[in-house]
Amino acid sequence: MIYCFCSGKECGSLSKRNGYGIVYSVTDGENEMQNWIEGFQKSIDYIEDNLTELLDINVIAGKAALSPFYYQRIFGVLCGMTVGEYIRARRMTLAAQELSVSDIRVIDAAVKYGYDSPDSFTKAFQRFHGITPSQAREPGAHLRSFAPLHIKITLEGGTMLDYRIVERASFTIVGIKRRFNSDTSYQEIPKYWAEWSKNMKGLKGMFGVCTNMDGKDFDYWIADLYMPWEDTPEGCETVQIPGSLWAQFLCKGPLPESLQRVNTQIWSEWLPALSGYKLGGDFHIEVYMPPAENPEDNVNYIWVPLRKV
Repeated sequence: MIYCFCSGKECGSLSKRNGYGIVYSVTDGENEMQNWIEGFQKSIDYIEDNLTELLDINVIAGKAALSPFYYQRIFGVLCGMTVGEYIRARRMTLAAQELSVSDIRVIDAAVKYGYDSPDSFTKAFQRFHGITPSQAREPGAHLRSFAPLHIKITLEGGTMLDYRIVERASFTIVGIKRRFNSDTSYQEIPKYWAEWSKNMKGLKGMFGVCTNMDGKDFDYWIADLYMPWEDTPEGCETVQIPGSLWAQFLCKGPLPESLQRVNTQIWSEWLPALSGYKLGGDFHIEVYMPPAENPEDNVNYIWVPLRKV
């Protein structure tokens, strides 16, 4: 299986015979990286300063000059958790500390840290700490603590990331779509592919396409290239992908290791050092093809939309 950037499903890309673009490699880009790290850290600092307030992912992502969709993707790669999980862990940490040293009522702590009722707060508290809020007041109570994140990214010598910048005209895909939430998409989209594989609805499943991104929510398509002279499979829709510049990242070797390695490099090395371009569009594409007979010969790509600055 080849795991895709968004869904964990099998993934591939167009053949190198297409001949688009040229190959680039990442350089150290120290100034660009420093600015990028500072922007991302500002977003985390904003979360920390507002943990007892209503937090909006659009505002958080804006602190890092990213769209909510890409911010959450990058956050997951860099931090190993979703934005929501981080916020909940930090709120539970602060709530436990406050309960253990003050006489704040459980109902007031629930409201302060963003829960609708004492019951929902107590359940979340027990999942995190293993004890109830009332037990947290007892001397010697065992509490868990999750420290604030501090982003530090380094480029160490010898690492090369090959990619090419490609300009493609708009094209149309045909397929089925479903709405997903970024917090659960890594678990739910593979289920979507498994469901589709039982009844392929006349599709080959060439593409996995993220579109219509709105905060944490986005449409995910299982799709093929639309051919106007062919009948549209039952239950399928079409959508036009705008013309764009794309960064195509080479992923070669056994899967999912090669794809996961490059995916991590994109967000932790390439994007911080990127100069002259910014992430573009509210969409991206995965292009699927059968794996090679020899896993070492697998050649796949991750595509990321760009725009010049």
